[in-house]
Amino acid sequence: MKSFDMSNRIQTTFAQLHTKGEKALIPYIMAGDPTLAMTESLVFALEQGGADLIELGVPFSDPIADGPVIQQAAERALHSGTTLKKILATVTNLRKKTSIPLILMAYYNSLMAMGIKDFCANAVQAGVDGLIVPDLPPEESDLLYHAAQAAGGPVNIFLLAPTSTAERRRVVIQRSHGFIYYVSLTGITGSKLTDLSRVRQNVQQLQRTSRKPVAVGFGIASAEQAREVGQFADGVIIGSALVRHVGEHHSAPTFLTDIQGMAQQWKSVLLPVTAKSSAKRKPKE
Repeated sequence: MKSFDMSNRIQTTFAQLHTKGEKALIPYIMAGDPTLAMTESLVFALEQGGADLIELGVPFSDPIADGPVIQQAAERALHSGTTLKKILATVTNLRKKTSIPLILMAYYNSLMAMGIKDFCANAVQAGVDGLIVPDLPPEESDLLYHAAQAAGGPVNIFLLAPTSTAERRRVVIQRSHGFIYYVSLTGITGSKLTDLSRVRQNVQQLQRTSRKPVAVGFGIASAEQAREVGQFADGVIIGSALVRHVGEHHSAPTFLTDIQGMAQQWKSVLLPVTAKSSAKRKPKE
């Protein structure tokens, strides 16, 4: 049985889900797309739909890890005047109404512009729980890692890919304190996920060598794919499919209700199989 550290909202959430036999639903949205006011409403709609943790993207002009859908969302957010400082203010507002774990996904330049120590202090004060920096290798993360430790957060979450070396895996296991983010494919966000068998093998290997939860992202676009990944991962991250819907339908009168429904559909496949359902599938002896 896995044992998860329970030192903040992220670890506590994973531990509670593990006890219930559930897998974490982790939707990603771009903060400020189309506005920061809408971002707040989206967080509430996703939480009401069953999201367990939420990633908030910090828009950046050169998002090297992101595909066209999230790049376009970043452009819309920047055009609406979104900044890291304003995102932290949005998190402060959200914390008045929700305790759902919130994770920022930001490129390193955005943090450097604020100052690493100042960012960590401001993020903790706002109520940010975790931080993913896709363009910061864990081997070069000493400044951020120690600044976050000194400030009491946000906890660092590092990425592993199918091509990661054994040494990279060792460092990521050591330095990731929220969960380990396993990138399911070698590509950008929005790429198609095709080889689940390899993903399963790599995730299960990580789970055997680490006591930390492993969440899988990149390429998961449907409830069926979420169900398949949820059979072995501790959490499922859904980004581009959700961001695309936001970009195309945010003006619709039923938009927030539809977002809540999407989250409900994704979460439903990550719930534990009931004893009745298990009995139906049990083969005859």
